[in-house]
Amino acid sequence: MGHWEIFVFFLIIAFIYSSVGFGGGSSYLAVLAMYSFPYQEIRLTALICNVIVVVGAVFIYIRNKQTDWKKILPLAIVSVPMAYLGAALKISQETFFLILGGTLIIAALLLWVKTETKNGEEPQEYTKISLFKNGFLGGGIGFLSGLVGIGGGIFLSPLLHLMKWDTPRKIAAASGVFILVNSVSGIFGQLSKLSADMNYFRILSLCFAVFIGGQIGSRMSLKWNPLVIKRMTAVLVLVAGINVLIKYW
Repeated sequence: MGHWEIFVFFLIIAFIYSSVGFGGGSSYLAVLAMYSFPYQEIRLTALICNVIVVVGAVFIYIRNKQTDWKKILPLAIVSVPMAYLGAALKISQETFFLILGGTLIIAALLLWVKTETKNGEEPQEYTKISLFKNGFLGGGIGFLSGLVGIGGGIFLSPLLHLMKWDTPRKIAAASGVFILVNSVSGIFGQLSKLSADMNYFRILSLCFAVFIGGQIGSRMSLKWNPLVIKRMTAVLVLVAGINVLIKYW
């Protein structure tokens, strides 16, 4: 596999993000967008890596009973088929990269905004969200997630915080489940039209990298500052988004 440095990048991203309960999908896309790989390979790689890293976090959320299924299911049920449709939609490489560039820039802005409460404090009042609003929100983000190749948590989490959807822990759990189901759905959508020029050895190598990084990170109690990680990622994602738009505009 050429560009062996990508293996190291993915391992480090998975290590850091898994240690604080994140998936790192936007960072995988940002790194891959810097290279001239087939766009279908970029989407599929990011989705598979998302699943590998986030599945462990979702298991922990469920085991610790942090998942409010009554509120999560309306988001997920609508998002799954929409993520599949987004992934299965046939678009040109130029269109994909233009959408990706714009998506990364928006994601960078959302990452930069501090939405969590200070010192672990939880809001005392939560906005009552209707099933329709949850379904509409999940479906819209799900479609964009499948189209671009992310799990969608990078959009869902800050929006839920701004909406005072629930406690930070339950929002993190909801985002984890959302990322997992959308990534799996997006993968199935991708499988319906695989390109012949994909480098499967490269995909497997990067999956192995995030597996190692994710396993190590999830087993270490590191005192990373989530806000610092988010803002460092925001810079990376913003640079990648601008670079993609300049290249394909």
